[in-house]
Amino acid sequence: MKRVAILAGFALVLAGCDSNGSTKAAAKPAAAKQGPPPGPTQQFRSRPDLHPPVVKIRVAAHGTAPGYIFLAPKMAVAQAGPMIMDNRGQLVWFHPLKLTKGVTDFRAQRYQGKPVVTWWRGRLSNVGVGDGWYVLYNDSYQPIAEVRPGNGLVGDVHEFRLTSRDTALMTIYHRRHADLTSIGGPKDGLIWDGIVQEVDIPTGRVLFDWHSYPQVGIKESYSNPPKKQLGTKPFPYDYIHVNSIDEEPNGNLLISGRNTHAVYEVSRKTGKILWRLGGKKSTFTLGPGARFAWQHDVRRQPDGTISVFDNGAAPPVHEQTRILLLRLDEQNKRATLVRSYHHPQKLLSPFEGNAQFLPDGHVFVGWGGWPYVSELSKNGKILFDAYFGHGKKPGEDADTYRAYRFVWNGHPKDVPAIAIANGKLYVSWNGATDVKRWQVLTGDADDDLAAGPAAPKSGFETAIQLPANGRYVAVQALGADGKVLAVSKTLKR
Repeated sequence: MKRVAILAGFALVLAGCDSNGSTKAAAKPAAAKQGPPPGPTQQFRSRPDLHPPVVKIRVAAHGTAPGYIFLAPKMAVAQAGPMIMDNRGQLVWFHPLKLTKGVTDFRAQRYQGKPVVTWWRGRLSNVGVGDGWYVLYNDSYQPIAEVRPGNGLVGDVHEFRLTSRDTALMTIYHRRHADLTSIGGPKDGLIWDGIVQEVDIPTGRVLFDWHSYPQVGIKESYSNPPKKQLGTKPFPYDYIHVNSIDEEPNGNLLISGRNTHAVYEVSRKTGKILWRLGGKKSTFTLGPGARFAWQHDVRRQPDGTISVFDNGAAPPVHEQTRILLLRLDEQNKRATLVRSYHHPQKLLSPFEGNAQFLPDGHVFVGWGGWPYVSELSKNGKILFDAYFGHGKKPGEDADTYRAYRFVWNGHPKDVPAIAIANGKLYVSWNGATDVKRWQVLTGDADDDLAAGPAAPKSGFETAIQLPANGRYVAVQALGADGKVLAVSKTLKR
């Protein structure tokens, strides 16, 4: 495993990037800083170490795009970590993180021509200061690289995007001094400088390093922290809150600033801002319905439009969170609304969230502070809706920073897990996507087992009635062609 530019020190408000099986109630985890109590969890006899949140399907999948659902439950959960599930809400893979609930931006990407899963993870102290970094795992769920920024900086939770050049684009927050007297703060105040880096993963070399300050001025912000705290050492002014990066076909970058209500096109060659969309100094006139606020996840789409997850809060600016599709007329400097999408419950998400536009025109949405994930058709009809919370308001419930749908084939290196209880054999294989059937093996000697009953794979864990004979039992995982993929350990009854 490679470690790139190993650093320490990281400050984060993970609660929401807001600068302003069977079920069982989960016990409160021991933690230095008490968070909101977790909701009910799934329980598995074959994997008693896994406790992902319960997922309720509100709208059953119909006509959805292919692939599994990627999310990273955190906050009010028994265990936080990257998680893959299917359209039934059945677990496919779960990787609970130890000693932290800091996990964001879990997704499938490609590195060196091969599929990988990536995410940010971090460790927080009692005062919200610790360290964070980015990890790459292969399709066998083995770590192959860790990535950290260069130039003495520390990785941020909001964006970790791999390019076809085996580089990574990432967001960084860094304290620096700035004159805040223009907004009622101290002359020698502190701000969070929003930084974007591109790093070569194999070498750790910094290829691009952009800073929001001073190109984006302090007075462009809509954030209004308490004057007594403004720009002080414990409370740097988070005036821009950079939260997404997208690489455009022309090589330039689209950068979203949540607290300035603006999107910036930045030249890859010069680092200069070429135009602003939204905010107090917009280059474009925004047409009816095109204005956004406190946004996340800004992307250039293949047809040239720009998608925006328009939180509209907090504080509230809109009645509901929307996904906007905007078209820019760069000659006449006008932005028009092509269409918008929303959740049928009119959710207003005060933090986080994303909208993934899929190849078939569908939109897969993570609703940020609200623990919903949905798929919408091109015309906005809901095709799938799932809920993984337990009835609390944002900030007190489970959430996922983003959610995605990806086609994924997982091939774990470990073997299937089995357990015996109440006359049944329970079997699972965390992360395996190719299993179609389970073949039970039994015998009176652990080295002489014969085929017994078989059963189709049913969800994450399958229960199979134990045969009456045989002192020893094991299970084979069978693929669609009937070939043996792996064999579990052998248990004595």
